[in-house]
Order: sequence, then C-alpha cells, then structure tokens
Amino acid sequence: MSALGSFIWSIADQLRGPYRPNQYGNVILPLTILRRLDCILEPDRETMRALAAKYDNPNRLKIEVKKATGTLFYNTSNYHFANLLTDADGLADNLVDYIDRFSPDVDVFQYFDFKKEIIALEKAGLLRQVVTSFKAIDLHPDIVSNADMGDAFEYIIRKFNEAANETSGDHYTPRDAIRLMVDLLFAEKDADLTEADIVRSLYDPTAGTGGMLALAEEHLLAQNPGAKLRLYGQEYNPQSYAICKSDLLARGHDATNITFGNTLTEPAFQDREFDFCMSNPPYGVDWKQYAKAVTKERDEAGPHGRFAPGLPATSDGQMLFLLHLVHKMRAPEDGGGRAGIVMNGSPLFNGGAESGPSNIRKWLLENDLVDAIVALPTNMFFNTGIATYIWILDNTKHPDRKGLVQLIDGSSFWTKMRKNLGAKNRELSEEDRAKVVQLYADFTDADPGYSKVLRNDEFGYWTITVERPLLDESGQPVLDRKGKPKPDPKKRDTENVPFTYGGSTAGVAGKVEVIQVYFDAEVKPHVPDAWIDWAKAKTGYEIPFSRHFYKYVPPRPLTEIDGDLEKQVAKILDLLREVES
Repeated sequence: MSALGSFIWSIADQLRGPYRPNQYGNVILPLTILRRLDCILEPDRETMRALAAKYDNPNRLKIEVKKATGTLFYNTSNYHFANLLTDADGLADNLVDYIDRFSPDVDVFQYFDFKKEIIALEKAGLLRQVVTSFKAIDLHPDIVSNADMGDAFEYIIRKFNEAANETSGDHYTPRDAIRLMVDLLFAEKDADLTEADIVRSLYDPTAGTGGMLALAEEHLLAQNPGAKLRLYGQEYNPQSYAICKSDLLARGHDATNITFGNTLTEPAFQDREFDFCMSNPPYGVDWKQYAKAVTKERDEAGPHGRFAPGLPATSDGQMLFLLHLVHKMRAPEDGGGRAGIVMNGSPLFNGGAESGPSNIRKWLLENDLVDAIVALPTNMFFNTGIATYIWILDNTKHPDRKGLVQLIDGSSFWTKMRKNLGAKNRELSEEDRAKVVQLYADFTDADPGYSKVLRNDEFGYWTITVERPLLDESGQPVLDRKGKPKPDPKKRDTENVPFTYGGSTAGVAGKVEVIQVYFDAEVKPHVPDAWIDWAKAKTGYEIPFSRHFYKYVPPRPLTEIDGDLEKQVAKILDLLREVES
C-alpha cells in the first residue's frame, strides 16, 4: 500500500455525504496534481510573474521561463496554496484564477472539469477544508519521488474504482509487469544505451497514467545517468490523460508530447517514428463504433498503411494496436526500432487461415518482426486473472536471432503477494524478472523447459479442403459434365497441414509437395476415394504457445486408482452402518 495514497484517501473521507465514494476522484485527483505542480513552481514564482509582466506572448514567455528557471511550464497567478486561504470569501474565484493562469499546455484541469467541482465543493461547504488538507502535504519531487507519486496514483485510482465497482485495469498496468517489459525491450540495445549523452525516443499509444513511460525512463537513467529519453504518448481517458501529462510535467518533459485522443481514429505524431514503443491496450474491447473509420483508413492508405496487413474481429481491438506499434517503429535504415506490447492469449491463435488475425500474424512473421513472446503468470493484473503475454517486436534483429522467434514460458516465475489487489495476487520480484531476462539472453542455450526457439515458418500451415464423392443409390460416384466425381458436401472435411510437415524446410515454396505428402500419408489410407480441392487451399499462421510447453503427465496406475476406490467404498459402507444403527 502507498502511504501517501492512503493519506490522500483519508482526505477523500472529508467528502463523505455530499459526494458518493465513486465521485471522490473528481476532486482528489485534480487537487493532488495541482498541489504537486504548486510545489514545483514555488521557488520560481516571483521570477515567472516578473517575466509575465514583460512578455505577453505565451510561447515567448514559456521560452524565457525555461531559460530563467529550467521549468517547462509556468503560472502567472498571484494565488497559490500559500495564500489561497487568506481570502475566505474569494477562495473559489481565486482557485479558478490559479488554474486558469497556467501556461496553455497545462490543460489537465479541464479534462477533470475541475471548475465545476470547485463550485460544487463551495456549495457543500467543503472547499476550504479540502484545500487546507492539501496545503499540509509537500508533494515536491525532492520530497515525494516520481516513483512514489506513481504508486500513490495507482493506489487512489484503484480505491476510487473499487468504490465505483469498476476495474482499474483500463488505467493501470502493474509496475512489475511493466518493469519486465522494459527489461526485455532494452535488452538487445543495452550496449548502445550506455553511450554517453545518447538521446532516444519512447512512445506509448495507450499511455494511461504514464506508468510505462516513467518506468522506462527510470530504467535507462539507472544504466546511463547522462542519457535522455524523449517521451511521447496518447491517451483517450480524460482523467488518465491529465495524470499522465502532469506526471511528465513534474519530470521536466515537454507536455506537448502527450496528446489526448483515440489512437485508432485520431493518431497523433503521424510523421514521427520512435526508437522504442510500448503498449498495454485494453483486452477484448469492441471497436465496432470505430470500424467505419478504421476500414476507410485501411482502404485509402494502401499497402503501406498501418492496418494494411489485416483487421481483427470487431469484438477485440488488441491487434489494431499491435499493427499501430509496428507502424511507429523507427525504420531499419534509420537505426531500427523495438516494441513491446502486453496482450491476452487470443492474438496468438484466434481466427482461421486467411482471417484478419491470421493474416496479421502472417505479415509479422514473414517480415521477421516477432523477436520473442513471453507468457506471464496468471493473476498478475488488477482486473483479470487470465493468461497474458508480452510480445517483443524488432525490425533490426541481431544476426543470431534473424528468422527466429523465441517463446519463453515465464508463467511459473512469480511471488505470492501478502495482500490481494483486486484479481492480482501474484507479482514479479526482481529475481523473477532476472530469470526471464536471462532466458532471453541465453536464447538457443536457454533451458528448453522454459524457452523454445523456432523458425518463423514453423508457425505456418495450409488449410486444405478434402472432398469425397457423392454416391448414387447404387453406391457409384455421381459425375459432373466433365466426367469428374461430384463432391458430397456432407462428407467435406478440412485438414491443417504444417509448413514443416515431414521435416520440410521449404515453407511456402514447398506447398504442393508438402500437402501431397501429408494427404497421401494421413488421409488417403483412411478414405481412398478422397481428393484435395486445391482451389480452396488457404494459408494460415498461429502461435500455439501452450502446445510447445505441454508436459505429459502419465495417468496414475490402475492398481493405485483401485486402492483409492476401495478406501472410499469402505468409508461409505461404514457411514451407512452408522445410519442403520
């Protein structure tokens, strides 16, 4: 539990009565942000006011403030937490003045509709009490680190959502899962990242409250304090956007790099590509309402558009974000890019041959973009206990990894939590993460019980249609005009033929030969009159993760089972005798 988050939640208790618990966040979150920004601005307040008197243009003022103070935002109001309470009758108006006089890029308070809450607090007679409570907290980054602030936001968002009977998974990815993804994302580039004064970019199209961006920066700075990671993100939830943007402001980042909007229909940074990309898109979320816009973009953008490889079912939009990430990775000729994305199991195998999901997997694998997929433990996330996976993508793979995909089963590397957080009762300790990262580093030398390295073509297959003749009353085949047997729709069947059947390494090139060998060995001996309808053959790709790590458990010996049954029968007979007596 976050001690700061718990303290802030105690302030929320002051709202009990006029506010319902599920409404507390509308007040507490913006005031927490305001107080943190207030603490950051405090040392330079007079300097900013003096510069504001000299420069009318907001852009010029921002430049001058940065020169004079190093701060990327400003506030020119005469009010702040230190003097807001001195004017008892004007508190509401003065607080509105304060939030109105931030630099234009600090738009976070409008996304909370905070002015409406100020009026509501004033009417309820709570405004002075709540502002007094926040005045007592020092939230300067020197006092409350960015990591502690993130933990506090995680705690209070979860508490508010529990009160509203909602899930926090839409807002927060557990930090242990993020840390593992960051470790894997940077693993192949660690040597490059130790260079002095390097500058890299990181992008999250589903930024949430900014946890991925923040932890990625912490990871890089821990390795190389002189490095610079430029952070970019987009978020469609108003409160999450406001928290993310204010967190980056507190870290000294350019707030204009965080944008509000729907990545699928209003993508920001259209002319930019990034060194690293990360995302935890919502699982199983319906995108029917965006389908018209997404399909139109796919049709108009042509073969190089972000959705050109295919579209998933409208019941689950995860793979749209997967395609978007690939589209935003820096081009190989410019140094290349890597991406990490957390998804549930369905993108591994959903959809048959030549369906949208299968075509997306085909495009990713045939273009050698999938570097590794890691299975996480179940019960890792706040709002779901289902299996989840980290995909690592790379468009400039290390020579040793070209043409290959590493599957890592990290599902057994977890530590039991002392207290459940929603559905989350397991976490990845530093030791757990280190085991997974070591498996990744060991690659072909890794323990085969936890790591498999497969060729891209080992995920491909052909779905063939097997026909059998329609028979007449005498049992003879019915022929068509060309004298060929007509197929019987009731006997029609399909078979999936792996590209690698019989040890073949020819992949797509060996299609006819491999299918024929399969048919002759697996089908013809059982149904001699069958034939292949070659016109209906389809190409598919799936990643049957669980199958590769299946461990056969032999059944118990019959003598052991018989012994157990005899014991149970004896117990039942004893109970019956007791009833009879």
